[in-house]
Amino acid sequence: MSTFNRLGADLKHLPASPAGALATFWIAIFTACLFGILTRPVGFLATVWPANAVMLGLMLRMPRTASSGGWLTGACAFMLADLLTGSTLLKTLILNTANLLGIAGAYLIFTRLPSDMRRLRHPNAMLYLVMASAVAGAIAGLVGGIANPVLFGRGVLNGWSFWFATEFANYVLLLPAILVAPPLSSLLSNGWSLRPSGKPVRTLPFVFFILSGAAAVLIGGPGAIAFPVPALLWCSLAYPIFMTSLLTLVFGIWTLGIISGGYIPGPLQAESEMALVSVRLGAALIALAPVMLASVMQNRKELLDRMRHLAMHDPLTGVANRNAFIENSERMLREIDQSVAIMMVDLDQFKSINDRFGHAAGDQVLTTFADRARDCLRPQDILGRMGGEEFAIMIAGCSQKEAMMVAERIRSVASEPIMLDEHQPLVATVSIGLIIVSPAVGGPIDPLLSAADRLLYLAKQNGRDRVESLVKPALLDTSP
Repeated sequence: MSTFNRLGADLKHLPASPAGALATFWIAIFTACLFGILTRPVGFLATVWPANAVMLGLMLRMPRTASSGGWLTGACAFMLADLLTGSTLLKTLILNTANLLGIAGAYLIFTRLPSDMRRLRHPNAMLYLVMASAVAGAIAGLVGGIANPVLFGRGVLNGWSFWFATEFANYVLLLPAILVAPPLSSLLSNGWSLRPSGKPVRTLPFVFFILSGAAAVLIGGPGAIAFPVPALLWCSLAYPIFMTSLLTLVFGIWTLGIISGGYIPGPLQAESEMALVSVRLGAALIALAPVMLASVMQNRKELLDRMRHLAMHDPLTGVANRNAFIENSERMLREIDQSVAIMMVDLDQFKSINDRFGHAAGDQVLTTFADRARDCLRPQDILGRMGGEEFAIMIAGCSQKEAMMVAERIRSVASEPIMLDEHQPLVATVSIGLIIVSPAVGGPIDPLLSAADRLLYLAKQNGRDRVESLVKPALLDTSP
C-alpha cells in the first residue's frame, strides 16, 4: 500500500504521528472558530458556531486527540481565535469556558455508547445524539446565564435559553455529518461519487431540495423554514446517510442565515432574541427527522444485505451456494458470447478424512480448499459449493489451454499440506471434471454440470487427483 493510501485509511489514522494529529486538530478547530466568529451579530452569539461540534466529532473519530494534550490544543485554538478577532480576555475566557464544558459533557455521554451508536449505525442512535446535544447545551447555558448580564446586559434566564438553543442547534446540525463521514481514503479516491448520480430518479430529490429553498426565500413568512422538509425526507430515502447529513447541515446553515439576515421577514423579526431561540430550536428539530430516517434506512439496507448474503452463500466456506451458483452461471451464459469452462471438483476420500480426523478437521479442509481455489480465480469467475465435498467453478472467456492451466493449478494447490489445529499435517487431493463450451449459448446450466460431473467420476475411476476434460460438449451424452 502506498503512503498516500495508507494515510487515507481512516480519520482516526490520520495523520500518522500524535503531533500531526494534534496539529490537524488545532487547524480544524481554529478554522471553525473563525467561521463562527464571522457569523456573530453585534450583541449576540454566532449565528452558526461549528467549532464545538467539530472538536467533539474529531475527538470521537480521532481517539488520540481525546487526551490532555488534545483538550489543551482545543482550548488554545478557541482562545486564540477570539483574541485575534478583538474579543477581550474576560469575554474570551467566559465564552470558551462554556464551549469546553459543553463539549466535555457531550463527550462523556458519547464515550459510554457502543461504536455503532457513535457512528449512527443504530436506529436509536439519534436519540442519544439529541441527549448529548441537550446536555452540552444545558451546561453551556448555565455559564451563559451567568455571563449574559456581564457580556450583553440581559437577563439570566434569557441567557440560559439563548445559549442552550444555540449550542443544541449547532450540535444537532453538525455532528451527524462528522460522525458518519466515510473513511478519508474513500473521500480522497471517490469524492465525486458522493454527488447524486446523473440518473433522474437519483437527482430529483436534490433538485427538489434546491427548489424548496428558493421557494422559501421567494414566498417568505414564518412557515418558510419548513418548505425543504419534504425534499429532505425524500433525500433520506434516496441517498446514503452521509449525503443526507450534509444536505441537512446545508439546510440548517441556510435557515439560520436567512433568518438572521432578515431574508424571511415575518411577525417575529430576526432582531427578537426569543424569535432566534425559536428558529434555532425549530431548525434543529426539523433536521432530526431526515438524519434519523436515513439512519433507519441504512440499518435496514445492511440487514437486507446480510440476509441476502446468507441466502446466497455457503455458511461454512463463504462461496456461493448451489442456488446462487446456478443463478449466476445461467446469467453469465445469457450475457456473454465467449467460451466458458465448467469444472466439477470433488475432494477425494473426504469421508475417510472425517472418520480419521473428525468433522472439525473436515470443515477445515473444506474452508482451506475454498480459499485456495478462490485465489486461483479471477474476481468475475464463479465458485460455488454444490453440496458436501463437491464444488463447481465457471470461468468465462478462456481458451482450452487456459482452462486446463487453471484446473491443474487448483488441483496442485489443493494437495498442499493443511496444518490442523493439533499442528498435524493433512494432505487432501481433488478430482476435477472440466468441460469447455465454445462459444457459450444461453440456457440451463444443468446439462453442462452433468457433463462435467461425468468427467469428474471418470477422473476418480482413473486414479483420483487428476483432471479429465472435454472440449466439445455436444459429443457427450448428457441424457439422464
